[in-house]
Amino acid sequence: RGLGHQVATDALLQMERAMGRDDIRVNDRQLACARIGSAEGKQYLQAMAAAANYAWVNRSSMTFLCRQAFARTFGATPDDLEMGVVYDVSHNIAKVEQHLVDGKPKRLLVHRKGSTRAFPPHHPLIPLDYQFTGQPVLIGGTMGTCSYVLTGTEKGMADTWGSTCHGAGRAKSRAGSRRQLDYTEVLEALQQKGISIRVASPKLVMEESPESYKDVTEVVDTCHAAGISSKCVKLRPIAVIKG
Repeated sequence: RGLGHQVATDALLQMERAMGRDDIRVNDRQLACARIGSAEGKQYLQAMAAAANYAWVNRSSMTFLCRQAFARTFGATPDDLEMGVVYDVSHNIAKVEQHLVDGKPKRLLVHRKGSTRAFPPHHPLIPLDYQFTGQPVLIGGTMGTCSYVLTGTEKGMADTWGSTCHGAGRAKSRAGSRRQLDYTEVLEALQQKGISIRVASPKLVMEESPESYKDVTEVVDTCHAAGISSKCVKLRPIAVIKG
């Protein structure tokens, strides 16, 4: 998160200057932008790609270490334990894609902030294993609530360029959660639900508590009802690790 924040902060300053130079106007300064082919645009995309690569490596490393821990504990190989990766996808990232605009195919840079890609069945950019189901969409809930797996739809492709939510979304800021919640109460609530937790810092418990987020089921039901993604699997947490 720190690296992504720094990339965004650096880019916003550069893009604000570029907007003045190129006479680009927006309603909010946080929507600062630059032309894709400009020096600022190219520099941002390179920095974003570096941050995305860093995230991919981190997730791969965590997956490897998690598999090794399970293998040691259960005395079996990760393959025997069926610990294959269901899907690995980035969110809060920009991707060059082709979509229909006013009925005509157009090459676009789609920046999904607070959302993730959700392509429909038979789309050429999703793996062969998911050609008949559509792209898996992993919707993480909170430490004490369910999570979901959705799939992409044709309607989502038309309405949102193949995008849907990537989580519940925060209801309280991190600072607000730390002020208003007691971490011992959060831990007790998780224990009552039979959820084990290992956490590096008490403040992380409060920042990521169920009360800090919107109701993930309502968010997922909204996306399902809108037709931009379809509910597939509901998951229940049994253990939480916060580093």
